[in-house]
Amino acid sequence: MDISAALEAILFAAGESVPLARLSLVLDTDEEELGQIAGELAARYEREGRGIRILRLDDRLQMCSDPDCAPFVIKALEQRKPPMLSQSALETLAIVAYFQPVTRATIDRVRGVDSSYTVGALTERGLIEICGRLDAPGRPALFRTTDVFLRTMGVSKLSELPPLPELAGSEGVEKLQQAINELQHAADPEQLRLDELPDGAKE
Repeated sequence: MDISAALEAILFAAGESVPLARLSLVLDTDEEELGQIAGELAARYEREGRGIRILRLDDRLQMCSDPDCAPFVIKALEQRKPPMLSQSALETLAIVAYFQPVTRATIDRVRGVDSSYTVGALTERGLIEICGRLDAPGRPALFRTTDVFLRTMGVSKLSELPPLPELAGSEGVEKLQQAINELQHAADPEQLRLDELPDGAKE
């Protein structure tokens, strides 16, 4: 069977990102060649105006729908659009993205408020995840961003995010806020959404 067809079938059936290493093993080809095949397939989809896309997310591949088709997909599946991410969620997401792996205590310290609810909500949404434990009293969880975050931001790897300015000095907060705003503008507005904080919930 043609490798391109087999790759297409696997990504369609998976419904989530699949490691290139795993695909390479199954399809009996090296990762570089597989990446080229995926790139050619993705280019063909876009050239032909197809309703699906293939994304490269660092060392993983994923099939998804064309963002331009989102309104029709939502209507057909009767999905109600959740509200956009709150400012507190964007702040927390930016801190994790630029300083990962990071503990919740560090996020709280940077933001100056309790971020427990927001960290939990971003984790539930799949934008961040626990990636280990800090070797310190209490063994606090370490958080990092996920493939969902990369896809939402429209990038293949973290190095493609807007650069974070030097945060030293009195202008540190303002510079971090600028980075947060750049993240917000880079994101796909149809994907960067989250349930609103309930009344009285901590940020």
